[in-house]
Amino acid sequence: MSLVIVEAETASAGSPFNFEIVWHVPAGRVSLTTLKIEAKEEIFPLNHPFRISRGSRTEAYVITVSVSDGQYTGRGEGVPIARYDQSTDSVFAQIESIQIIDDLDRDKLQQLLPAGAARNAVDCALWDLEAKRFGKRAWELANIPLADQVETSFTISLDTPARMADAAAAAIDLPILKLKLCGDDSDLARVEAVRAAAPNPRLLIDANESWSPRHYRNTVSALKELGVELIEQPFPADADDVLETLEHPIPVCADESCHTTIDLPHLKGRYEAINIKLDKIGGLTEALQLYQRARENNFKILIGCMVCTSLSIAPARLLASNADWVDLDGPLLLARDRDNGLPYRSGRIGMPARELWG
Repeated sequence: MSLVIVEAETASAGSPFNFEIVWHVPAGRVSLTTLKIEAKEEIFPLNHPFRISRGSRTEAYVITVSVSDGQYTGRGEGVPIARYDQSTDSVFAQIESIQIIDDLDRDKLQQLLPAGAARNAVDCALWDLEAKRFGKRAWELANIPLADQVETSFTISLDTPARMADAAAAAIDLPILKLKLCGDDSDLARVEAVRAAAPNPRLLIDANESWSPRHYRNTVSALKELGVELIEQPFPADADDVLETLEHPIPVCADESCHTTIDLPHLKGRYEAINIKLDKIGGLTEALQLYQRARENNFKILIGCMVCTSLSIAPARLLASNADWVDLDGPLLLARDRDNGLPYRSGRIGMPARELWG
């Protein structure tokens, strides 16, 4: 496998490097083949500034990985997550680190790279390559039934109550709104303003680890009356044990507290739901296992995403057909998406095109 770092037109991707390894997929998949990997950083401008409790952004930085055997090319996308000290350089370095492996497949990849954007991009590219080689769709290979359409939430960025109400009014025809909150004295006013401006959509909220137990106690009953049906990650991941002592009139969903199947045991008694994000988990392969284990342990499931393009959403779309909530709105936040992007209509996501992924 040779890896080439390609400089994107809109960003500097760092110094190129190359290496060769041989990729072997166990019998029943594909034959021993020398692959070429290209990894590049791309920047996609946003429609509007995207703000959460930890900061704001105006662009989406993604790492695009292409894996080619000379006849077929598979693609995947990863979004470095600053919350976990990931960057473009760290993602490139992790991909480079597998150069010494001469017997790589998707299963072994889970042991070679940690959960995160690098593993996600490579894993999804290998799924795409395998689908092209076999002439099947990725969900057929994974033996997953796929609904023609799934309903997704649309995120309202953190802002003043009035501005969030205006944003909600502009999205009033969408079925589900997800509100970013920050733990200050205006959180309840934000939800009240959104509900007044958009009385019909279902409401989810995401605190991104910003709340205190006092804020939770003072807010949760009123949020229930306003029709909020899910609270995502109210407390810091290293302080979420307090959830064992609090009432849960609204289901609470683990995001930063849940990465892989290893995390599930300590989530019991704290959370009713988990957020499965491929960038956080490290690819579709691990996400399929986490989905199954979560269901076995009676967790509800939210399928989420980072701010990303349709290339990131397409693999996550495989998990969305039977999820309790879907939050795959990344491309809707962009000023432009990739070619052959996923179809979004009235808050519903259609099927991914073969030209996009899988």
